Amino acid sequence: MNERSAMEVAAVRALEEADRARTIWTDDDRAWASRAAAQVVGEHAAPEAFIARRAALALERLSTRARAMPSMIRAWRWRPWVGVAIIALAFVAGVVVDRIDGTQRINVLAPPVLLLVLWNLGVYAVLGAGYVLRYGDASPMGPLRRAVVRLAAHRRPAPAPRDANADPMPQAMAAWAHAWIEQSAPLYAKRAARVLHLAAAALAIGVIAGLYWRGIAVEYRATWESTFLDAPFVRQLLAIVYAPGVWLTSNAIPDVAAIAAIRAPGSANAAPWLHWMAATLTLVVIAPRLVLALLAGLVERHRAARLPVALGEAYFLRLLRGLHDGPVPVRVVPYSFTPDTAAASTLAAILGRAVGGNAQVTMAPAVAYGADEPAALATATEWQVLLFNLAATPEAETHGAFLAAIAASTRAGESPLAVVDESGLRARLGDDAARLDARRALWRSLCDDHRCAVLFVDLAAPDFAAAERALDAALTTPRAAP
Repeated sequence: MNERSAMEVAAVRALEEADRARTIWTDDDRAWASRAAAQVVGEHAAPEAFIARRAALALERLSTRARAMPSMIRAWRWRPWVGVAIIALAFVAGVVVDRIDGTQRINVLAPPVLLLVLWNLGVYAVLGAGYVLRYGDASPMGPLRRAVVRLAAHRRPAPAPRDANADPMPQAMAAWAHAWIEQSAPLYAKRAARVLHLAAAALAIGVIAGLYWRGIAVEYRATWESTFLDAPFVRQLLAIVYAPGVWLTSNAIPDVAAIAAIRAPGSANAAPWLHWMAATLTLVVIAPRLVLALLAGLVERHRAARLPVALGEAYFLRLLRGLHDGPVPVRVVPYSFTPDTAAASTLAAILGRAVGGNAQVTMAPAVAYGADEPAALATATEWQVLLFNLAATPEAETHGAFLAAIAASTRAGESPLAVVDESGLRARLGDDAARLDARRALWRSLCDDHRCAVLFVDLAAPDFAAAERALDAALTTPRAAP
């Protein structure tokens, strides 16, 4: 998924998960977004395309009623001009950093060129060592990269309100900020690295431009001075430091006598030294940095077009059930009892949320105790949901046989959902948590044996937010084959 779509998907996800009470983004809104996205991309579209289109449509509608989220997304998008400004400032700094004192004398042991060469060689060593030690894995962002990212994209996320009943929008925005920082970190780290490599090259180009530009109007004189170093050592040091420039220009560093002659207060015309400095910066700084920037840019482009989205998570599985041009057919089959109208309506609302609100729930006639004929229970396009009563003790010979028959008739790659209504047993036991947990454990064991997801809910007094979270967890829990 590309960067823009991934950012929008993360934002809509944060809102939908924070707004469990549907105060901002209702079930009708969610159903509309899924239905409209399915109509645009088609039922056979890739899951990523459906989810991305749904997020874009959702944000369009949200922009008319809750502008904070779309505004935050726009504010957090990468600002390319920041990178351009950093590179331009680096060039300007290079031009002005070599403002030689009023004597126009260049100390060949301490110009910006020497510092730039040593600094960049150190950077290459650190980058290479880190790559080897991490076996090619992505590196964490250092302070410079973090500074670039903060300038160009990220703002400091505000902590989410502690009050669970608070406005869900601040909670959603804080959750999105944390999630997006984590999701975009590999991409932004490589983008910041590209900017910094180009800035380093621009700094070196600026130094060269400044030296040559001022060299046209004034005569630079090359000299050196030191309290501890002598001419032979200085000559050897300069031959090493400017070896790339010497190789490129094919002019050798002067001998020891010539080096001794330019020791302060002596000097010589600095033109040859300027050429060696410029050639050295070109080979040691500019060319490698441009290559590194190119490589970082290629990786950045790849990552920006393919940000990972975990489609196996509960939120996305729920949305993908809504990839239909029309309502998702859901067939509820009660076993050995018939729920009343209120319970059936509550269950339909819970299941509607499981498919993004775009569900058409049908309540089938109750299956008689001991029956295990699934053939006529559902069509190939329907999602089967089995409704049991927690008041009943699960039995392998009856309930288990029914689950086995249903599982055998289910399409490959799918599994039915068992909903166990707790209202009857709660009315009889009250808040006896130990006995309720014991009965849940029996039903959970039976459903696990038949690779069937199970949801426990009190249909007489439901907690919709808790039921939604429990359903998400039930539908994403791996189940081993029996």
